[in-house]
Amino acid sequence: MKSKNNRLDSIKMIISSKEIGNQGELLAELEKEGFQLTQATLSRDLKQLKVAKAASMNGNYVYVLPNNTMYKRMTEPQKASEMLRHNGFVSIEFSGNIAVIKTRPGYASSLAYDIDNNHFHEIIGTIAGDDTIMLVLREGSTRTSVKQALAHIIVNINQ
Repeated sequence: MKSKNNRLDSIKMIISSKEIGNQGELLAELEKEGFQLTQATLSRDLKQLKVAKAASMNGNYVYVLPNNTMYKRMTEPQKASEMLRHNGFVSIEFSGNIAVIKTRPGYASSLAYDIDNNHFHEIIGTIAGDDTIMLVLREGSTRTSVKQALAHIIVNINQ
């Protein structure tokens, strides 16, 4: 049985990558990912994630994540399970002793949590928003050493 956190992550990924207009459509997508749940459970999950409905570009109402009013849709959606293997990671850029990681919407805080809990010597700490993480790097840490450390939890960081 898949965990609730995995289910919530999958819901976020599905909503971020597809135009889902009702709970039936979302239940069908979750079933494709191997989740079996009731409409009542899904309703509680949506409330916990603070999912709302907003008009899409074509006028249909679709689910959106909080802080994502001009929500972003990927042009070639992947299965949620494929995206989850990459922790939502999109890119990393450096400036001095600061690094900025971009993630898919809704994934920054969980990735920052993973980074902080790994206690990488090269990283003093993180601050996360919805799709952006700021890392403060220890003086003397190189960009290469930071990326090598992060590669333990972000498998596609060097792609």
